[in-house]
This record gives sequence, structure tokens and C-alpha cells, in this order.
Amino acid sequence: MLRAPLLAAARSQRMRALIEAVPVTRSVVRRFVSGSATADAVRVARELAADGRKITIDHLGEDTTDAAQATATVQAYEELLTALSEQGLAKGADVSVKLSAVGQFLPGDGEDVALENARKICAAAEAVGATVTLDMEDHTTTDSTLGILRELRAEYPWVGAVLQAYLHRTEQDCRELSGPGSRLRLCKGAYAEPESVAFQDKSEVDKSYVRCLRVLMAGQGYPMVASHDPRMIAIAGKLAADAGRTADDHEYQMLYGIRPEEQKRLAGEGKTMRVYVPCGDEWYGYFMRRLAERPANLAFFLRGLVTRS
Repeated sequence: MLRAPLLAAARSQRMRALIEAVPVTRSVVRRFVSGSATADAVRVARELAADGRKITIDHLGEDTTDAAQATATVQAYEELLTALSEQGLAKGADVSVKLSAVGQFLPGDGEDVALENARKICAAAEAVGATVTLDMEDHTTTDSTLGILRELRAEYPWVGAVLQAYLHRTEQDCRELSGPGSRLRLCKGAYAEPESVAFQDKSEVDKSYVRCLRVLMAGQGYPMVASHDPRMIAIAGKLAADAGRTADDHEYQMLYGIRPEEQKRLAGEGKTMRVYVPCGDEWYGYFMRRLAERPANLAFFLRGLVTRS
């Protein structure tokens, strides 16, 4: 019942101001966000690498309508990749990029700007042995994002993308995009979407997720299973085994701060386990979507407010 109001709050500047004004908020947010500086993301990457977990780092930001801010986001990724390389952490690392943060919504030539900025990030990643995955946002950006993905793959065939199982279209997108060399992260989806484009019932989303998993595991690409749901993880493991996949040709992904012991367990079993690590000051929208996804996250936040106030 709280999901819709929380997702609405994620786009409310008034709610953002209220929540950011609470002194304890940032200390609670640190459970889910590595910190505001590049050094914070590098520190977390080193900690995760120590027990066999891999990383994908997201420099937080979205809905950018300022060209200078889009350029600053590109520079932040370049700085991050350089820092990871200097610490010996770049090889096998990934960065997640929201195209809206690098110019997709700029008036006029926004898609062209986003494509060129994404190319710069891909070049920086390739230079240090890392990869790039394009994050997916709400359904209005899907066609644009997949169009830019196709352009990038012409030069960087390893660029990954995210597909969201709650969208009606996603099973077909999985079929079309899971060719040789493709990297596809399958998640359930975290935006408020209308019934016309997305499944509304959790059981229907789960069924779609499994159908999409079947397509990806039977395909020729590299599936990235983004889920904290034990049932989905078990199903993914069974489908991977049935398809003859090894630990090297698919992976599991979870969010930083959520089910860390399960992350360690999967890595300890020899599975490829990657953790999605957000960093930067623009944490508000990301944080609110995490609260909307799981009641346990909201309870954690509220307990923090009570115990620290």
C-alpha cells in the first residue's frame, strides 16, 4: 500500500527537502549508498573484492536538463574509473549509467548528447578493463535507451543493458537482445508504471521474471540476475544448470546494503556475485525507490529516525 506514495515522493522536490532536512537521514542512507566521494566508492569496492564480490558503481543522478551537469557526470565516471585502476580494482568492474544523467532529456539533441557522453564513459572503461551497463528508467525512456544501446554496441559490443520484468514488452526485448556477446541485467522494476504497460500484481511480475529468465538462460548472451528474492535466485540457478551454463557465463546481482550475507554465500559457493554500489550526493530518488521496494527497508529507515531523534 505504501509503494505508490513512496514512488511519488521520489519525484517530489518538497518531500526531498523535508527528508534531507532530518539530520539522521544521511547516516541511515549510508546503509544503501557508499558515500558522496569517489574515495568512498573505491573503499567499498575494495571491501567487496576482499570476499570475492564484484562491483557495478552508479554515480547517482537522473533527469538532468543542464548540459554542464551532464558533462560533470561524465567527468565523475572518468575520475572513478581512473581511481579504480590506480587501486587495481578496475579489471572486471562495471559502471552503471543512467542516460538521463548524461543528457538524454536535454532539449533538441538530448539523445545525441547522451550517446556521445556514454561513448566517452565506454572509452574510459575499456581503457582500464572495466565495462558499462546502461540503467533503465521509467517506460517512457525504454525505446530511446535501447536505441542508444544499439549505437554503442557497434563500437563497444560488451555494453550491457537493464531490462525490467514488470513491463509487458520485456520478454520480447529479451529475445531480441540476447544475442552473442550481449550482457543483460534482468530486474523486476522500481518505477510507478501504468497498467497499460506494466504488470501490477506481484505474482504476475514474478511470472514474467521467470519467463524472461528462461529466454536469457537459453540465449547466447550473458544473463545478469538482479534479484534479492531467494525463490528467483534458486530458479535462476536451475535454469542456468539446465542450459549448461557455468559460473563464468552468468552472474547474480544485489544492491549494496541488502542481504549482504546472502551475497557472501553466493560468492563463497563460486558463483559470480556483483554488488550494485551507488555513490554521489544525488541519492534521494534512489533511496526512496529502495524504500518502496521492500517494507523491511522502510522499517529500517523509520527505526533509525526513532532511535537517533
